[in-house]
Formats: sequence, structure tokens, C-alpha cells
Amino acid sequence: MSTTFASTPASYWQGHKVRLVTKTPARKRKRLPGISSRAYEHPADRGALVALRSLTGVDTVFRKLSGIVNERSLRLAYLSSAVRVSETQFRDMYDYVRDSAYVLDLEDVPELYVSQNPFVSAMTIGSDRPFIVVSSGLVDLLDAEELRFVVGHEVGHALSGHAVYRTMLVSLTQLALRVAWFPIGYLGLRAIVMALEEWHRKSELSCDRAGLLAAQDPDAAKRALMKTAGGARLAEMSTEAFLEQAREYESSGDARDGVLKLINLLGSAHPAAVIRVAEIDRWAREGDYKRILAGDYPKRADDRKASISEEAANAARSYRESWNRSTDPLFTGVRDAAGTAYDAGAKIVGGFMNKARESRSSDKS
Repeated sequence: MSTTFASTPASYWQGHKVRLVTKTPARKRKRLPGISSRAYEHPADRGALVALRSLTGVDTVFRKLSGIVNERSLRLAYLSSAVRVSETQFRDMYDYVRDSAYVLDLEDVPELYVSQNPFVSAMTIGSDRPFIVVSSGLVDLLDAEELRFVVGHEVGHALSGHAVYRTMLVSLTQLALRVAWFPIGYLGLRAIVMALEEWHRKSELSCDRAGLLAAQDPDAAKRALMKTAGGARLAEMSTEAFLEQAREYESSGDARDGVLKLINLLGSAHPAAVIRVAEIDRWAREGDYKRILAGDYPKRADDRKASISEEAANAARSYRESWNRSTDPLFTGVRDAAGTAYDAGAKIVGGFMNKARESRSSDKS
């Protein structure tokens, strides 16, 4: 028996580009009127987006880059070969995307398609009219609340406008492959691509947070991410054990393992599953999630006032906190060495300053 969790008031859908079907909500979710994507974006993601949005005309340039992969052509491809969710097709999924748009206050509800594909995947495509595609493998894998989290994650991508900037990553990756024979050009592009891949990974962490805000069920979010790693046999898995696995991944081994972890990230646009579970668990526990649900969050109307320098400082602080929190042997070794060097340098500088003060004192006497 299918269970519907629609929670969106009828008044919200008047004038929207979806037909209204009234159902009694299973439970209420807190709506976040006017919420800015800055509320949930990871500091490294938010800093990059604020900087890009502040550059006059940059969206226009990136949208032209988006035209390399024709958005209309892709939409027609899915319209012809996938199932578009509606009142009569994947009705529960239809409720999830409407509810996510309602909670995150996204005026235009993205179209959602289910594509026949046994692999677990979900993506948001397009910049002018973003639409969401989820695989049948994902729909079969997750329960209702877990699917809410995933759909909310994708709606978060639409609200953040990630698709426009992700196109740049795809385009530059393709360009880097074409000029691989030219070492200098390739190395320069590869450095840019690596930076964009790091941003892409942080954007995934951002939208895990958006998914949590949409679903408002931390346990479902952790289950969904764990299932993407281990499959459907939930009775044989434990989110607490998976979090312990994340802690082991973070701290086990020696410096060689730290290097291998970094190498494994090359070419990857998604963080490791254990990292995503640990990050969403930390974000839900440490205050931001509850603060936002309580109504304390940045508003979309103030996005243009966002400070690039402030967001850059927030990003740097986030990396520093992550660095300090890490128990990875490579990072702790480098951090301890850096700390020792800093202490030694401080002592040397302090010694010079003391000598200078003593010299000035003796000259005065």
C-alpha cells in the first residue's frame, strides 16, 4: 500500500505550474519562507557561489557554456524515454518534489523524471528550467522518507543554481582531455579542474543539508546515504556502525593511507559515503539545522548584500576546523609539524622582540 506524505497547503499551489490534489498530511514540516541557499550551503561552496554571482555577466557566460549541452534536447530525451512523475505516475514522488519546493520556498516546482536504470543515481539538469532525474534503482532502494531526502537534495541543487557552474566543470574537464598532449596547458587546466572538483564535492555536502531541511528527518538522511553504499538490506546494517566506520576511515592507517585517500579523490565529484553520513550527522547535531528550523536563517532577498570577503573567511574557517578536527595521520602529522614550526618561529620572533625592547631600554638609560 502506498503512503502519501503530502504536507503542502492548497493555497501554496494556486497559480503554480502544477495541478492541485488535496490530501490530508501525515505530518507537518516546518516551512522556510524566503530561505536563501546560503543557509545550507557548505562554506566552501557558498564562498565560491557568492564570488561567482557577484561578477557582472558571469551567469550569462556560464549559461552560454551550458548551451554546449542543449538543455532543451536533454529534456526532450527524458520526456521521450523516462516517466515524468505526476498525479497519476509515481504519485508519491510527485508529492515529494512539491513538498520540497514548498519547504524550501522554491516558486517553480522542478519537473521530476524516473529513468529505467538499475544503478543508483539522481541528478538535476539545466539552468533556465532545472529538472530532476532519478533512476528506478534509487526508487527501488529507498523508503518514502529516504526518497524525500534525496528529492530535497536535488531541489537544493536547483535553488543554489549549481547546474550552471557544474557545466563549467564538465566543459573544462573535456577541454583538459583534449589538450593533454600539451603539458603546460594541461597542467594549468588540471589545476582548475581539481579546484572545481573540490567545489563540486562541497556542493554535494550542501545539498545533503538541503535534503535534510526538506525531509526534516535526520535518521532518514543517514539511512539513505548508507544505503547508497551498502544496498537495500537495512535490517543487516546500522547507521551507528556506519558512523563508526566513518571515524575509522578518518583516523586509521598511517601517512601513506592519508596520501592514498587524497589520490582516490582525484577525478571524483562526490565525497565518500561515510564522509557524507558523518557530515550530515554533525550538521544536524551542532546547531545550524535546529537554528534554521527555528526561523533563524539568511533570506534570499539579502543575497546581493552577501560579502565575498566574509564568505571567503567562512570557507577558510571551515577548512581550518575540518583540519583541526581530523585525526587522519597524514593531516595530524602535517598539522603538528606546522604547529611546532609556528611555536618555534613565535619563540624566535619573541626573542628578537625582547632583545629589541631591552636595547631600546638601555639606549634610553
